[in-house]
Amino acid sequence: MGNKLLEGILKYDGTQLASLWAFRHHDLQGDSIVAFQGPCHVALTEMVDLADVKEEAHIYSEKMLHFIVEHFDLDLEKTVTRQRLLVAIIKEELEKQYRDLKLIRKGDDLYWQERKLSVSIATLSPVSTLIHLGLNIISDNTPVPTIGLQELGIEDIEGFAKDILQSYTEEISSINLARCKVRGVN
Repeated sequence: MGNKLLEGILKYDGTQLASLWAFRHHDLQGDSIVAFQGPCHVALTEMVDLADVKEEAHIYSEKMLHFIVEHFDLDLEKTVTRQRLLVAIIKEELEKQYRDLKLIRKGDDLYWQERKLSVSIATLSPVSTLIHLGLNIISDNTPVPTIGLQELGIEDIEGFAKDILQSYTEEISSINLARCKVRGVN
């Protein structure tokens, strides 16, 4: 599984949640996880979470750390499980770096007290499954009460992103190897 941290600023608008995006735009072929920083503004027409569309719940943040994951299988339930694994890895890494920090995971979202840190969605394309996970870096002007990584004490956003990319990649590799070491039983 490949991983890549993109340089510069890239606005997430929902169009990045598309099959082969990492390959077409960043030469990363196969299963991958890509991270980048930038604002987030997803119009209702680009949203894949129909519950949010029905509630007209806009997704907006002035500055986020984004992760786009693509796996080339067509099992959405497995991808939702991977999405929650990614959320758990992020929670674990944040709490490891800041031992006094206590985050709450509710499904595929992270909270500090009642303030939301993340947005996330998993979906299916004709050839792959995809995950977007965004972490607020700052919480200015968000449509719901939020917290940002900087407010939690994370100053080295790139270093943190690299840690998450590496941890997720290693976990998926470990899962794949674990499948290949057991014999079948009757």
